[in-house]
Amino acid sequence: MFTSVLMIEKPLTSEDVEFVTTLHGDEAVSFIVLMQPRGDQADVLLRAIDDVALGELKEAVREGEEPQGAEAVGPARRGLEHSLADLRARGCEAVGEVVEDHPLDKLQAVVDEAGADEVIVLTEPHYVEEFFHRDWASRARHKVGVPVLKLFAHSE
Repeated sequence: MFTSVLMIEKPLTSEDVEFVTTLHGDEAVSFIVLMQPRGDQADVLLRAIDDVALGELKEAVREGEEPQGAEAVGPARRGLEHSLADLRARGCEAVGEVVEDHPLDKLQAVVDEAGADEVIVLTEPHYVEEFFHRDWASRARHKVGVPVLKLFAHSE
């Protein structure tokens, strides 16, 4: 069985589930999903800059309205459970957890412990972080020792 560690920052959409579950054709896939809740105020600023760069001014204004820090853990857990249920409904094994601190350290530990074959980072575009190679995928490529695939999440 092929094992993928899937890093997400929001619940998977039906399109996301379809995409990640068909990446390896008919091969059975097991997913370990790591969900990181929304971050601190610096993350809010970077997301707002990304929204402005994409011409989504209304979204940039709303960035400060989302739950942050400890307030984001509950919604992240619910989103994770929803995502795991959708992956299982597609016939995949799926387990996961919410990662509150040091996501790349946790990613490394999970990859090592599970003997994962790959990491999939499914995220919204983060142009500022990507430009400076500070996004999850860029940083993970230097840390985990397995292939890292970066995919852009679909919107509802």
